[in-house]
Amino acid sequence: MFSKSKINEPGPKTSESSPSAGTDLSAPKPASSPDYKPTPPKAKPPASVLSTDLHITGNLKTTGDIQVEGTIEGDIRAHLLTIGEGATIRGEVTADDVVINGRIIGRVRGLKVRLTSTARVEGDIIHKTIAIESGAHFEGSVQRQDDPLTGGKTAPKKLAPPTPDAPTEG
Repeated sequence: MFSKSKINEPGPKTSESSPSAGTDLSAPKPASSPDYKPTPPKAKPPASVLSTDLHITGNLKTTGDIQVEGTIEGDIRAHLLTIGEGATIRGEVTADDVVINGRIIGRVRGLKVRLTSTARVEGDIIHKTIAIESGAHFEGSVQRQDDPLTGGKTAPKKLAPPTPDAPTEG
């Protein structure tokens, strides 16, 4: 029933199913395709950790994840931002997910914002969803927006509607 030769099958199955005596098993080489280069699936890189002894003056921007344990004076933009208990940030924070364990002095923008019991936030929070644990300190306003990451400058439209037919003074 399974009499077909395994030599004609592609991929690393040939070296797995029938290792020969003189073959180095630490580096399997498929016999059927010389240009075959196995690549591992691209794993998500680990978060960049800014340690407690690090003090940064300037803005940070990444599409990845950041864990802040030190002090930053500037704006931060990231995918996932975790603020450690001993961390202090003076500036605007923008991320898809924001977890605050430490102190932020400035505006927070995020799709999901979470203030843990050790969080201290002095500034406005613009979010899609928010969670504030008991014990968190927060001074500022909270505003829900469907897309808080874009800046959400919809207020001027409400304050100054266009009036093209208004008479002009002369």
